[in-house]
Amino acid sequence: MIEKLDDSARAVALNALPEWSAVAEPDGIARTFSFANFIDAFGFMSRVALLAEKADHHPEWSNVYNRVHITLTTHDAGGLSQRDIDLAGQIDALLTA
Repeated sequence: MIEKLDDSARAVALNALPEWSAVAEPDGIARTFSFANFIDAFGFMSRVALLAEKADHHPEWSNVYNRVHITLTTHDAGGLSQRDIDLAGQIDALLTA
């Protein structure tokens, strides 16, 4: 079973993901990405969707024109888990690929 991160593990994980912020509801992490235009934002969402499907871990997200807001939480764990941290790192890596 996937376990929710304790406070110590959460602090270490967030330190490694400086662009992500802790959110209380749902208990997880979030980040807003900005792109030059809608096409770039939608392309990014498509790449994230492929990562999420491969990991069988899907974000809560929204898109408004050139912005994509992503929240990651693990419902089965009742909050932030290592799966969220791993997916956040993979999402961040898309920006440098």
